[in-house]
Amino acid sequence: MYLFREIVAGRMYPDVFLENGARFYQDIGCHPEYATPECDDVAELVAHDKAGERIITRLASTAERRMRNDGFYGKISIFKNNLDTPGNTYGCHENYLMERHVDFRQLASQLIPFFVTRQVFAGAGKIKPSHRGYYAISQRAEHIREEISIGTTTARGIINTRDEPHADREKYRRLHVIVGDSNMSEFSTFLKVGTTGIILRMIEDNFIQQRFALRNPVKAIRDISDDVTCKHPIELQNGKRLSAVELQWQYLECAKRYLEQAESDPTTTQIMARWEYV
Repeated sequence: MYLFREIVAGRMYPDVFLENGARFYQDIGCHPEYATPECDDVAELVAHDKAGERIITRLASTAERRMRNDGFYGKISIFKNNLDTPGNTYGCHENYLMERHVDFRQLASQLIPFFVTRQVFAGAGKIKPSHRGYYAISQRAEHIREEISIGTTTARGIINTRDEPHADREKYRRLHVIVGDSNMSEFSTFLKVGTTGIILRMIEDNFIQQRFALRNPVKAIRDISDDVTCKHPIELQNGKRLSAVELQWQYLECAKRYLEQAESDPTTTQIMARWEYV
């Protein structure tokens, strides 16, 4: 409550909209959660994400002063992560507005392999205490239990089925993504969201003809996270075996062909260049 006191202005429950249109509130488990405003440009999204970090840092300093005035001495530490020391996990939520005409099963089959493998450039990294300090690429990967699920606190899915669009429900769906990590790096956030946006455009336009479906996506996401060499092969349903990097190359090459005939813009050009660079 000390963290929220500056902005709640006497409210019973800490849940407010901030000056940049973002929402800041207390989530389940009594941790603070920050939600950016809706953005139609990935660079704008990155800016609002970083603004949230600065706002919360300011609130932490104010909270420490208020605590000292009340006789409580100590330092508040706030971590932008997805895992605590005992092993509890909490999500980094991405939300995308999609055209509803896309078949959901088709969406999942083309999107799941991308989510499983994009952690090689979007994973936040963690130390696994249960494995004597072993390093893993993603904080979230080992807590994923299903391919598709409505659950966010148990039986978490690579694709989440929560569908609450802030738009016309007849035309659009909200794609709610909980499989990724929170990133401190602006570069990683830019790539994580930007590349996903390009993949979703291709799916909406029914452009992806390759069969990327994985034989065991839940096992694959964990195996990739545990392999810091990024060379571990994962099996596709068609019998092929590719590393996460090789599968990302295939998505990238597909995106290049798509953008030869689809509308592009300077931000998309930036995303493509940085995707190929990583």
